[in-house]
Amino acid sequence: MKLKKIQYLPFALATSLFLVGCEEAAKPNAGATAPAAVVLESEIQKVSYIMGTNIGGQIKSEAFEVDIPSLTLGLSDAVAGNEPQLSEEQVKVVIEAFQAKMMADQEASAKLVAETNLQEGETFLTENAKKDGVVVLESGLQYKVLTAGSGAIPAPENTVEVHYVGTLIDGSEFDSSIKRGVPAQFGVTQVIPGWVEALQLMKEGAKWELYVPAGLAYGPGGTGGLIGPNQTLIFEVELLKASAGDDAG
Repeated sequence: MKLKKIQYLPFALATSLFLVGCEEAAKPNAGATAPAAVVLESEIQKVSYIMGTNIGGQIKSEAFEVDIPSLTLGLSDAVAGNEPQLSEEQVKVVIEAFQAKMMADQEASAKLVAETNLQEGETFLTENAKKDGVVVLESGLQYKVLTAGSGAIPAPENTVEVHYVGTLIDGSEFDSSIKRGVPAQFGVTQVIPGWVEALQLMKEGAKWELYVPAGLAYGPGGTGGLIGPNQTLIFEVELLKASAGDDAG
């Protein structure tokens, strides 16, 4: 995969890599000599301090290591207009190598999280299947009927109106139509596989608790937000109405 151009690197990453020297990186507070005391009296002192805290905050948020003395040297050279101590070619090599390392570290971390979530989900489902009232389907989907319902069962071409609350297996809530105060409406086949299967078994008026394996939810990709890779999800779903698609709304 082609590496991003230098100018598209995160601000803190690009800034620090242009400024660090060739010394081995250390954590921001590792071995750093305390700076001489500075009293922030003048406007320029205060503005300069604010600029420093902004740069430092962005570096910290990127969660990579930086050598403070080298960072300070780079800032001083740049402000003074001194000749950079690293050539353009050296800068290019350092940035590309460091970015590749960061990407590899992120991929390894994401893989570990995905594997951990998958294992925890499987353990949860194994224990949950033993509980009273829990039904386990061939697909791996589990559900518990809270209210049976007595209306029509949705067909694949139908649109449904539901209230639901979604949580992770640790109880953390990630979504709720009830809190929004408006039922959700969507086509039966326009949702995650676990929901598609469950909706075609429920009757109008039913309320079920669904236990959805990662493979029937968002899988290894997660949602990029509150739902991580390979997470098993729990939904309390109340089927309010099923209707032909043209009747929705």
